[in-house]
Parts: sequence; C-alpha cells; structure tokens
Amino acid sequence: MLEISLSMSQTITDTILMVRPKHFGYNAETAENNAFQNKEGSENIGQIKKSALEEFDNMVSVLKSYDIDVIVIEDTDEPIKKDSVFPNNWFTTHADGKIVTFPMNAVSRRAERRDDIIERIENEYNFNKRYCFEYLEDENQFLEGTGSMILDRDNRIIYACISPRTDIRALEKFSVLINYSKIIFHAFDNNDQLIYHTNVMMAMGKDFVVICLDSIRDSDEHDTLVRQFSQTGKEIIDISIEQMNQFAGNMLQVKSKMGEPILIMSQAAYNSLNITQIDKLSEFTKVISIPIPTIEKYGGGSVRCMMAEIFTD
Repeated sequence: MLEISLSMSQTITDTILMVRPKHFGYNAETAENNAFQNKEGSENIGQIKKSALEEFDNMVSVLKSYDIDVIVIEDTDEPIKKDSVFPNNWFTTHADGKIVTFPMNAVSRRAERRDDIIERIENEYNFNKRYCFEYLEDENQFLEGTGSMILDRDNRIIYACISPRTDIRALEKFSVLINYSKIIFHAFDNNDQLIYHTNVMMAMGKDFVVICLDSIRDSDEHDTLVRQFSQTGKEIIDISIEQMNQFAGNMLQVKSKMGEPILIMSQAAYNSLNITQIDKLSEFTKVISIPIPTIEKYGGGSVRCMMAEIFTD
C-alpha cells in the first residue's frame, strides 16, 4: 500500500488548470526548435481540431474520475492560438502566494498569457504576488515555465536543460526570485539537436525521477544529476531516447483530493515503458495513462504540458 506523506502538499498538487483549445493545430514557428512535432497531415485542420477537443475532454473526464480537481478554461476565439492547450509554459504558481508569468520564445504563443486567467486564480485561491518576466522577450531571453524547468519544491532546486527556449540569464532571475538553487545541463536527441524543453526528458515525483540519462552527453553534468538525485532521495527510473520520443519523460505526479499520489502519462508513453519500469513506478504511485495522439503529434507536447499546477497553502 502506498504511504502518503504529509509534506506531499508542497511537492504535488490536487488542483490543475487546463485550457480547452479553440484552434489547436500544427505551429510551424514552434516546430523550428521542437523536434517532437510532426507536420504530416497537418493540412486537415478541421479534423485535427475536432480530434484534439475530443482528446482534451476525455483527459479532463479521466482526471476528474480520479478525484483530481481540474479547472477548465475555455480558449478565446481571437486571436488564434494553436498551442493554448499547453498553459504550463506561461505561468507557475507557488504556495507562498506568488504567480509568475514567463517570456515565450515563439511570438505566436505570447497571446496565450491572459490576465483574466491570472485574475481568476488570484481571486479563487488568494494569490497576492504577481511577477512578470515577459519583458525579457525584448532581450531575447526566454524561460517557458515548467516546460523549461523541473521544480523540486521540497528541496528548492530547479533542474533545467539549456535550449533556445531556456536562457540561463532568465533562469538566474527566476531562481533568485523564488530562492531556489539550480542545476543546469544540456540534453540532445539522436539528431544532435538540443531538446527543447526539460519536461520532455525528465519528470519528478515525490520519491522518484524519470529521466533520459542517455540524452546528457557531458559526463560531469550526468554525474552531477545522479549525485543530486541520490542526495535528495529520488529513485532514478532511466528511460531510453526512443522512450523519450514517445513522451515517456513528459509525466506529472498529482494527488487526489484524498491525498493519493497519481502519476499521469499518455498512452503512448505508457506503451513505450517496459514492465520493470512500470512496476518500479507503481511502487511509489498509482499510474494512469490517457490517449492524446493528435495533441502529441501536431503539438509536440504531451499530458504534462497540458496541466498547469495550482499550489496553495
């Protein structure tokens, strides 16, 4: 039986925010540095939008069936935002009352930042400190929320792989604001391209970390990560680059309203795992998988990217 820690409220949340998309589709601008996107068939705009909505609604239904609190925000008709389904890239919340908004690499994605969403969260959950980093876009410094960063909230550590979407200068400013230390590294795919977001090659739970260690080629960076995970009591579940390409690094651990830890991943990610990996994860948490093939194919992100965590006291 899983043991539920009282400190888990800081590490994982029972409340997530999701944005129901109006115009989901392949974004050629983001594809410039997101190798996970696939253009094939992207001209079928109507079918892609319909399938994405069906996948989104099913995911919300599944999460609610596990007693996870889901705030669903409807996307606006204008301007058209093909990637609005990925809200975790533009804001984070923190249990001390902070809400932070972030600088986005793709100009087409900057309209996803919505004051009405921020105001609703502030009013409903008593957040009272707003910090805006979007001014850094004028300096070509980008930091795309919990896409760019994995936050170990218990140990106050940021893990981040550097890429066009994750600038070390912006990362330093954020780490100072929230008073976290940071561990920076570089991760590559099989085509020698920098992996665009940390959260597609790494996912952190209360007691474990799922990570594609093969993507980290620098031995010092590799060893630093392994040492840090050991020091902070995180069991390593190593995944291959092939599994990473099926979004096995893009998971999020949340909890039910009763406090049960639940690890959410896509069906593609689950299908890529071997029985040993699944058994190991199941020692720490309930595991659920949700099919979102259209969103993964054309958006280049998976279930973790679709969920923005709401942390409150």
